[in-house]
Amino acid sequence: MEGKVALITGAGSGVGRAMANLFANNGAKVIVVDVVPERVKEVVEEIGNKRATGMVKDLSSKTEPEKMIDDALSSERRIDILCNNAGIMDGVKPVAEVDDGLWERVININLNAPFRASRRVIPAMLKQDGGKGVIINTASIAGMFGGVAGAPYTVSKHGLIGLTKSIAASYGDKGIRCNAMVLGAVKTQIGLGGGNPSQLGLAMMQKKSASMPRLAEPIEIAKLALFLASEDSGYINGSCIVIDNGWTVY
Repeated sequence: MEGKVALITGAGSGVGRAMANLFANNGAKVIVVDVVPERVKEVVEEIGNKRATGMVKDLSSKTEPEKMIDDALSSERRIDILCNNAGIMDGVKPVAEVDDGLWERVININLNAPFRASRRVIPAMLKQDGGKGVIINTASIAGMFGGVAGAPYTVSKHGLIGLTKSIAASYGDKGIRCNAMVLGAVKTQIGLGGGNPSQLGLAMMQKKSASMPRLAEPIEIAKLALFLASEDSGYINGSCIVIDNGWTVY
């Protein structure tokens, strides 16, 4: 990945942080994006200023995802890899317990931000190297089933899988690949989110959790991301790759 520029959202912790370190260790210049300034500083220092730069962005904002891309292009002149990784949970709340604020925040961060960032970066990718780029979306098995999370998170991840396939279909023959990592349970700081978790939602989720083999380490997910970002996966486009240690086969 020498000479490649990779922008990773939610890179201050968990999967995003593991991706940032792994990409940098394999030669990429990494743009670390997170909403928490201290996390951005830590990761940039961890990687080193020659391999990483940082941005503090609140991706729940309508304008920040596109400004993020503009700022990155202004400083680095190119983005070879966009990893739409940032995401939040919803307190496992079913529809009747979801207020507008929670719905809009989860959808904005988990789905609208990847849409807006992708919309902004694709024209730039089409101009570089005769049209070349990779977009990786961090999805979830909640994007395939209905009983793994609350309504906002479930809808956002279903939408993200649809966005992945649409981008791949529209731009694959122009040199831009888009794939999604469909995650099971991972050891991260994401938590349940959404304030006090729903008791109905927790009871529903426990039915599925009983068959969970184990939680993944963030580096295990990052290794898949590295493969999808590299030329080794050049024939993979529009795929939604489940990485859950077989959880969804039970």
